[in-house]
Amino acid sequence: MLLGCIGDDLTGSSDLANTLVKGGMTVTQYCGLPQRPAASDVEAGVVALKTRSLPADEAVAQSLAAFEWLRAQGCRQFLFKYCSTFDSTPEGNIGPVIDALMDRLETDLAIVCPVFPATGRTLYQGHLFVGDRLLSESGMEDHPLTPMTDPDIRRWLGHQTRRRVGHVAHATVAAGAEAISAALAAEAGKGAAPLVVDAISDSDLVAIGTAASDLPLITGGSGIALGLPGNFRRAGLLREGATAFEGVDGPGAILSGSCSRATRAQVEHHRRNHPSLELRADDVMEGRVVAADIVDFVLSASENTPMVYSTADPEEVRRAQGVYGGMVLAEAIEEFFAELTGALVAGGIRRLVSAGGETSGAVIRGIGCEALRIGPEIDPGVPALRVEGAELALALKSGNFGAFDFFERAMAALADKEVSPA
Repeated sequence: MLLGCIGDDLTGSSDLANTLVKGGMTVTQYCGLPQRPAASDVEAGVVALKTRSLPADEAVAQSLAAFEWLRAQGCRQFLFKYCSTFDSTPEGNIGPVIDALMDRLETDLAIVCPVFPATGRTLYQGHLFVGDRLLSESGMEDHPLTPMTDPDIRRWLGHQTRRRVGHVAHATVAAGAEAISAALAAEAGKGAAPLVVDAISDSDLVAIGTAASDLPLITGGSGIALGLPGNFRRAGLLREGATAFEGVDGPGAILSGSCSRATRAQVEHHRRNHPSLELRADDVMEGRVVAADIVDFVLSASENTPMVYSTADPEEVRRAQGVYGGMVLAEAIEEFFAELTGALVAGGIRRLVSAGGETSGAVIRGIGCEALRIGPEIDPGVPALRVEGAELALALKSGNFGAFDFFERAMAALADKEVSPA
């Protein structure tokens, strides 16, 4: 294994795996900490954790365990992947995990670049944008678990790390890999450790990746991996052979727990023409709905792509959190989705599309799978996935990703059918 990746949630990890596969690497995504050695043909391993919303000490412990497993597989470089909207709080765990990985690797430099231009995430003068809006005006300020109220990633990360945060501005990035390498060394020489690096285009990310060829640790969104396969290719380390993706035909269902703007629009579009059932927070918390009832609904409508959704607008989410408590509510919804997923698969569902990182984690837990084969890209950042050793295909979508008709197109991709452009 050449590249060892640690992801803080499942959807982001499959996004990263998708980027590496498109770059020509053989990739396996592991669902949680692997319990056995990797196969000999794996060039990049992505350990998908569920640490995004955990307290810092728990996130650090799990991330270091993943790091040690990856290091035991012979990895030459490591990547810590978090969301391209830097989902965290001032007390969040991104900084502590970066600190812990830097300590373990005994390195005084790590790149921080939560950028994904294909989905509108860009970084300029240290400020994160979503499209033409600052992060704090993009809807992320209403995130139920990690509201992002400050777009200055330097300042936000500064709340979390014990190190001094540095910055490499876009003017330097635009000058190319050599200029970036010189700037990284200069900043490190001044005592800066995590370095926030601007990027507004894929070409910027490729240049940053090229400049990072000898760095032991890189952190960021999936876009930061764009330039990494090329480094290994130039070194003659890639085998240049991809495994064909095998889709799965059969009944399918959609489970949506994200409350992002993009997912709310996708839910609204899908439910106009497909059987849909809303999972209300009050009904779950007060025991008025059980998974068995929803299983009957889904299986009876399984030929018409039914959807079960707990997606709600921010005001409704805040109301429910105020009644039940934010973490208590989130854990209850996730547990419900996990139980529902297991029952649906046992009942014959063979294609599942999940919207939202927490929901996708619940789906994986309900299935109990250990590893995923990465298939073709459905929309930027979202590949089709095949559960290893099972007749089951998945799409695990981050809340903000995907076109308005993503759900229908994902179902086609999971069956290995042609996906029309969004």
